[in-house]
Amino acid sequence: MKPFFVRDIAIDPPLILSPMAGVTDYVFRRLIKRRGGVGLVVSEFISVEGLTRGNPKSKRQMRFDEEERPFAVQIFGGRPERMAMGAEMAEEVGADILDVNCGCPAPKVVKNGGGSGLLREPDRLEEILKAIKRAISIPLTLKLRTGYSDSSINVVDVAKMAEQCGVEHIQVHGRTREQGYKGLANWELIRQVKEAVSIPVSGNGDITSIEYGMEKWRESGVNGILIGRGAMQNPWIFRQFEDVLAGREPYRPDLAEKKAVLLEFFEMCLGEMPEIVALGKMKQLAGQFTKGLPGGAAFRQTLYHSHSEQEILDNISTYFESIEKRNLFDDSCVKDSDLEITSCEAFSSETRSEAVGV
Repeated sequence: MKPFFVRDIAIDPPLILSPMAGVTDYVFRRLIKRRGGVGLVVSEFISVEGLTRGNPKSKRQMRFDEEERPFAVQIFGGRPERMAMGAEMAEEVGADILDVNCGCPAPKVVKNGGGSGLLREPDRLEEILKAIKRAISIPLTLKLRTGYSDSSINVVDVAKMAEQCGVEHIQVHGRTREQGYKGLANWELIRQVKEAVSIPVSGNGDITSIEYGMEKWRESGVNGILIGRGAMQNPWIFRQFEDVLAGREPYRPDLAEKKAVLLEFFEMCLGEMPEIVALGKMKQLAGQFTKGLPGGAAFRQTLYHSHSEQEILDNISTYFESIEKRNLFDDSCVKDSDLEITSCEAFSSETRSEAVGV
């Protein structure tokens, strides 16, 4: 399990922070990158319709810091000319890699011909890839699902076509569009893609533990692994993978460091966005981060009902002090209503409003 190259860009270690809408923004990517072990970070998926029409949000989504390199911008859309324009804009802002989203299952994305909807129209996808390839000089990569539905698995054929179009790295999420985020990812299909093409292939799906990730890596023979939700639950997961690959014992953060990373994230959010949005982001991360921690469910309930910066800070301090004193929150009567990340629309404006109690 060695580093691999996307053209002349080393992905070292071969571990990728998977793009998640509403999650892998400028703040979250830097938080994870600072924990170590990440070979590549990718932006949230960005609409080329918004990007090429001057939408301020779309332009903000391309923002990145030098500490994030190598950095890929991921775009989605269904019109070749717009996708080419969006790709040019990504190269102009300094992205190292341009990634095309052919995996998002969200109905509003699919309805407009983007995301995993392109799996139903491989001819259009081919046209898009060729148009982008003519427009940019940086490497072009592609994120795929295994097919649109269980009855139309076509990921191997699409991967072969993509390679012929000049795509230099393929990332496969081992579920169909029909599955969404349910069931288990099919790593056998990911293995088949790896065997069918000569360019690097990375796998994605259900990697929330080192043991499972190493097992799927060995079974599939992929060049790299993408981790999404697992990074929200454990921001040190990349560093731990890197340790195992190097023959070291995986790093184990102590309680003080776990508290510190939550506070660091909240401070970064407050520095970049309005307080009400920062509150929502904090609740979103805490919904995943505190899974498995003692008293986590009750803590999340308390956090979700916090309506100010000071309330959040006070509740974090109280929670970690309770753990240290073994005076834990009682989860026995608590219904855990985490903000699950279940689609590429995971943190839509509606979800954000619910999260912050507005």
